[in-house]
Amino acid sequence: MNNDILAGNWHKIKGEVKRQWGRLTDDQLTQIEGNSEKLAGYVQEAYGVARDEAERQVADWQKTFKDKSDAA
Repeated sequence: MNNDILAGNWHKIKGEVKRQWGRLTDDQLTQIEGNSEKLAGYVQEAYGVARDEAERQVADWQKTFKDKSDAA
């Protein structure tokens, strides 16, 4: 899932993001606006992980979420 798809479907997807990373606030989810780099930054901040770990988590989630949506 690339940034364009993420941004275009953000209103549908942000509930899934909230389930994955429950520490993110509604304000943060609004500010992310489907940008995976912003999402990784907020994951890094909220969970105290390194940037590369946050980016890996986001990439893994995007792949898993895409796989789920393709199967539907």
